[in-house]
Amino acid sequence: MRRDVFQAIADPTRREIIGMIAQQSMNLNSVAQKFDISRPAVSKHMKILTECGLVIIKQQGRERYCEARLTQLNEVSAWIEQYRIFWEQKLDALENYLQEIQTKKTSPTKNKKNGITKRK
Repeated sequence: MRRDVFQAIADPTRREIIGMIAQQSMNLNSVAQKFDISRPAVSKHMKILTECGLVIIKQQGRERYCEARLTQLNEVSAWIEQYRIFWEQKLDALENYLQEIQTKKTSPTKNKKNGITKRK
């Protein structure tokens, strides 16, 4: 089964694992010790992370070390970018509308009956 990066980051435990090993390479036992879940459960999370390419595991002697490969997150960033642009456009339009309303409230108007200028 081909997993994608979205499946990997959907779980908070996997996001935490990514955050930990992004800072430094860690062996599998060190990763497992940080969580209140079983070692097999951590191994399942690691399998998903490696299948989607966010983590690679390197053998060093008798230890297996996990390293983050965060370039895969570019796919998530690109997907999010389209929505950032959408919301920036909507918020810009709202800002323009609010400025227009504010301008109308503060602009002086003439009283048609007696020619006196007054503020709304």
